[in-house]
Amino acid sequence: MTVLDPVDRARPPTPIGADRPDAASADLREIDGRTVAFFHLDGRSEDSSGAAEAEVVERALALAEQIGCPVVGIVRSVAVAPDGVDALVAWGRVAARAVRLSGVVPLLLAVTGPIHGSLAPLIGLADHVVVTEGATAYVNGPTPVRRVTGRTLDADELGGAVAHATRTGVASLTAVDEDDARRALADLLDHLPDHHLTDPPVRPTGDPPTRRCSAAAAAVPAEAVRAYDVRAVLDDVFDAGTVLEVHAGRAPNIVTAYARLGGRSVAVVANQPAVRAGTIDIDASCKAARHVQGADALSIPIITFVDTPGYEPGRDLEWRGMIRHGAKLVHAYAAATVPRLGVILRKAYGGAYIVMDSRTTGNDLVLAWPTAEIAVMGAPGAVAILHRRELDAAEDADARRAELEDAYQATFLSPRIAAERGLVDQVIDPADTRRVLGAALERLRTKRPTLPERRHANEPL
Repeated sequence: MTVLDPVDRARPPTPIGADRPDAASADLREIDGRTVAFFHLDGRSEDSSGAAEAEVVERALALAEQIGCPVVGIVRSVAVAPDGVDALVAWGRVAARAVRLSGVVPLLLAVTGPIHGSLAPLIGLADHVVVTEGATAYVNGPTPVRRVTGRTLDADELGGAVAHATRTGVASLTAVDEDDARRALADLLDHLPDHHLTDPPVRPTGDPPTRRCSAAAAAVPAEAVRAYDVRAVLDDVFDAGTVLEVHAGRAPNIVTAYARLGGRSVAVVANQPAVRAGTIDIDASCKAARHVQGADALSIPIITFVDTPGYEPGRDLEWRGMIRHGAKLVHAYAAATVPRLGVILRKAYGGAYIVMDSRTTGNDLVLAWPTAEIAVMGAPGAVAILHRRELDAAEDADARRAELEDAYQATFLSPRIAAERGLVDQVIDPADTRRVLGAALERLRTKRPTLPERRHANEPL
């Protein structure tokens, strides 16, 4: 359910702090019947974005922590304030409060205008950000960029909605205007819990949990080299019309989304064979790791769909830290304690097999379609390495190569062999994917793992 105006008129909002209509206001109100701490920062006056406005926002965050409710904010402000350092100090407290809330209650923001300077880090701390057309957000504007780099960029190129949706990863969703952004915030909130100790709301959809997913089964070609859009699989496996893709414009070779299965909210990660064969690069690893970590923090089960030939090769990727950034994804999965289910659709090769929530990283249920291939690498690559000398000496190298590839396929790439080794729990009929996942999700909802005692893990940031 979504709403245009989040105010429930039958229950007037409870104000928080001073009401400054042209600068900052905050209150407790209902969105789709759920209490949230709502604030609106609209720095249109020359005296806006100062310490007083920061105090209003800080109090909203503090109350949200105390009563255990989500925070929803709509922000626009250039953060140029007459009180100077006092404003910086106050917004520093807001940032610290947002960090304190991280993983405790959801923090959702919509950016509807300029967010520049000292306020920019606040949107980087949010769980999800909706950016409207015409809004801009950056730490340093076009003038400092031109002075330091000599490059001329306008505000939209530097930090507009498109830049944040496709390049920076700040924008989970984009919107046309503020009304559209409010609807997007409500859509996101509908998949999230009030706080980390409760579950997201259950929304029965009327879609039978035992429905066969014939469309999903038909969407995946048997040939490992043929591309397809994994979203066709997700749309059929999950409750009809419930898939909400986030960060769609960034790293499109992996899909991150929320969806419902039997009315229950889940977080979804899926390789996208339609883009660069579904290989994993730095941006894809960071995007998926962020989604997994956020879902685990807020008690949302995770379902992963695997079809990847491995990491994307390239010197630039290696020099930019593919090892370190790639480790973020395996770290996020291995640290996650919520129910974790996985489906291997086709290819699961090498290190990419490990990081896509494999059995040995702690996945609770690994399913495989009959088309699944679990191995160090695919048949062509393996044969080229293992039988190079034989092929060099063969009279008919192409025929011998085909024989060897067929043998490798039968010996090493069958999902049933992976099942015999304990890497897969069950090889299933693709049309039964929804039924099997739904039953497992219901049975795993009481999962309560024991965590080691420590300050925190040292994530590969």
